[in-house]
Amino acid sequence: MDMKQHCVKLSVQPSRGLVDEKFTVLVQNLLPGFQLTIHALHQCEDGHSWEAFAHYTADATGIVNVSQDPSLGGTYSGVEPMGLLWSLRPAPGSKTGLRLRKMNVQTPMGVTISVYQGHQTEGFLDQVLLASVVVERWYMAPGVRRVPITEGRLTATLFLPSGPGPFPGLLDLSGAGGKLLEYRAALLASHGIASLALDYLTVKITRETGKMVDNDYFETAYRVLEQHPQILGSRIAILGLSFGAGVTLRMAVYSQVIKLRCAVCISGCHVQPIDGHVEQINAKNIEKIHLDKDNQSILRDMLLPIPTDPSLKVDVGRLQCPLLLVVGEDDQNWPSYESAIDMREMMERAGNSHLLTVLSYKNAGHLIEPPFTPFTRASTFKAVTNPPFTMMALWGGELVAHSRAQEDAWRKTLVFLRENLYGDMKPGALFSNL
Repeated sequence: MDMKQHCVKLSVQPSRGLVDEKFTVLVQNLLPGFQLTIHALHQCEDGHSWEAFAHYTADATGIVNVSQDPSLGGTYSGVEPMGLLWSLRPAPGSKTGLRLRKMNVQTPMGVTISVYQGHQTEGFLDQVLLASVVVERWYMAPGVRRVPITEGRLTATLFLPSGPGPFPGLLDLSGAGGKLLEYRAALLASHGIASLALDYLTVKITRETGKMVDNDYFETAYRVLEQHPQILGSRIAILGLSFGAGVTLRMAVYSQVIKLRCAVCISGCHVQPIDGHVEQINAKNIEKIHLDKDNQSILRDMLLPIPTDPSLKVDVGRLQCPLLLVVGEDDQNWPSYESAIDMREMMERAGNSHLLTVLSYKNAGHLIEPPFTPFTRASTFKAVTNPPFTMMALWGGELVAHSRAQEDAWRKTLVFLRENLYGDMKPGALFSNL
């Protein structure tokens, strides 16, 4: 039986919120037992379309509540309140190797939520549309300020939380793909932590000289945070992802300038030549890269087995600040799980294991991003290492388990940062809702 469009009521609350904030999708005024498909569509900044969809059946009162009712099929199954976001995938006909990341954090991620009659799987533009709403997902909360930083030849952006401060600070280091990625720093600032997103691989000075930055570059970025009038210079952290986690460990242990309250390393490794340059973190053993049956590159063996030679890994036994390691046990890009085990053993022998917290997730891969970020098992990746190379990288992970890991890890990372950066301070309103 057809449903007239004006009869069906679709609501998504909140329709405007932070990307790590849950929403409720409610469809009302349906016939009892009516079968429908709820569809999510996002067109990202590069023009590619991503979609997710799920099949539902209205209850005896003619209602579907995505937060309570199970999906019977689609891009996810079961009761999954945020499945319409984390199961987003490239629309049919898209080129292979896509990965969804927000590049302009000053605009929202727009997602169109639609309801269609019947259990549909394709050709949604040709189906009977019953209702549709657009929701906005933001990385920047109202009042967060975005400040480009160029002093000290830095390529960086500082995000300051709403209010006068002063705030704890954080240096955000992304991975080997380079570029200035701002989305995590913007989101951290939305939760009360002034965050400096730093490009350290594709910066102007590197393009001009052909040489990668040295430790002074990171120490300059640290000083920018330390000396900023709205930042508490004695309460600064570093968060590093992948390649950036290796830099984080190196700076936390060996820098005479950087004095951290805590450090967070996501999907990283401590294996690197201590007497070498930062670019040597993963410059050796390229011959150990191998391909799976789908011609996707697996890099994790480059740093395996974890060396016993102390000159080939950061001496985390010397670490003097709390360290949070976030690892996926199915990380195919970096041996982050094996590295975490070795770091724990090193710190136990040194007597500082009380500083270590490990979040290890079964069937999670390398790309552990903020909550509800669409899962990407493999994607095209251009590493700006020496020499640079482009490949189809296998990141690893399984859709549901990885999505669960992202949500849990982000929540616990925020708790870790608050406890160590705010300490006995009164943080006030750390959460900003749109």
